[in-house]
Amino acid sequence: MAEKDRPGDDVPGDDEVFADAAAGDVPDDDALVTAGGGTAVAERSKDESPKAKKSGRGPFGRIGGFFREVTSELRKVIWPTRKELLTYTGVVIVFVVIMTTLVAGLDYGFGKAILWALG
Repeated sequence: MAEKDRPGDDVPGDDEVFADAAAGDVPDDDALVTAGGGTAVAERSKDESPKAKKSGRGPFGRIGGFFREVTSELRKVIWPTRKELLTYTGVVIVFVVIMTTLVAGLDYGFGKAILWALG
């Protein structure tokens, strides 16, 4: 089941579109083309080139843009609550202790077996 608009969604209100598509209510191909769809065009005009929007920005502008985008993405993160964080941390610590004990036990057992067989 799809969740409703969460903070950080790129397109608010897109859940209804996905719900319609999941329910099998898919329009025919002609409706998609008239709605702005169609085939991809291999040619690109000079106004739409990816480098066109980067022109005029120096290295400091690009670095500043990078940090603005990082800040924007970090605002979209759904951070865990303190209780969730403590639960996840506890699960990880327990798992690591169990795996360490298992590997140490196998190492000890194989070491004793090799000494018994060869020694």
